[in-house]
Amino acid sequence: MKYTQLGRTGLKVSRLVLGTMNFGPQTGEPESHAIMDSALEAGINFFDTANVYGWGENKGRTEEIIGTWFAQGGGRREKTVLATKVYGSMAAEGDPWPNFDRLSALNIRRAVEASLKRLNTDYIDVYQFHHVDRNTPFEEIWQAVEVLVQQGKILYAGSSNFPGWKIAQANEAAARLGRLGLVTEQCLYNLAERRAEMEVIPAAEAYGLGVIPWSPLHGGLLGGAIRKSAESGRSASGRSADALSNSTVRAQVQAYEDLLDKHGLEPGDVALAWLLTRPGITGPIVGPRTPEQLASALRAVELELSQEVLDGLDEIFPGPGASPEAFAW
Repeated sequence: MKYTQLGRTGLKVSRLVLGTMNFGPQTGEPESHAIMDSALEAGINFFDTANVYGWGENKGRTEEIIGTWFAQGGGRREKTVLATKVYGSMAAEGDPWPNFDRLSALNIRRAVEASLKRLNTDYIDVYQFHHVDRNTPFEEIWQAVEVLVQQGKILYAGSSNFPGWKIAQANEAAARLGRLGLVTEQCLYNLAERRAEMEVIPAAEAYGLGVIPWSPLHGGLLGGAIRKSAESGRSASGRSADALSNSTVRAQVQAYEDLLDKHGLEPGDVALAWLLTRPGITGPIVGPRTPEQLASALRAVELELSQEVLDGLDEIFPGPGASPEAFAW
């Protein structure tokens, strides 16, 4: 495994991030534990989760599965850089009471305590804001974060799904207060969805945030969706099906798969390896449902893409261009 600094921090993390969103809803506890064991054995030390994972009536279940894995000992917690998130409502379904979601100081305090209990740990390495809270000033958020840092319950703060201007606003507020501010941004970014290159990634680079792309295969679209459909005889489903119903997107994906067939490369491996070549990227989040899917993702770390392949990818999936030139003269 290869490692890199997490943004401007002194923390070293793996170039692949283990996403755990499937743990509970799609992958049972024993197999989830096996995937985490395999990830740690392969050198992946950066695990990402969120308090709402498990969804619906099972919100928090994913954190609980990680907590029972930590409880097995063997250095699991000590070797893991653990990231979780706060924003979504953790109130019971149909519960009308306020202050169980978003980024008020009250909910941040409440959410951290609940996550620590579920995760069976006394600290969280990277505590991430899952979404922008338009109603809570950053001065309040940073006050709550500072208390938790002083208590030793979190070490760093990060963002997820923030636009570039909110990254700037958050870190300027932190600087005025003498705080470290955001050190990570987790955003949607892949070959088929490159809008983050206009503002989000430049802002993250300027303020020293490590970028952690989610959905690196764009819901399976970049994992050989057309080929797999042809081989199985079954149509694509979910986000891939919606995307492939667009003739322009389908032509792009077909050109992508044809290019990689020409070079003897696997689409999923290339989609991950391409992200690892991008400036400012710490590592993509991979969310395996099975140990076999994890093994496939690990190949990307060692894959070196030729300039010919990189040029071909840019031709098929051109980026938006630099800001402001992308939308101005």
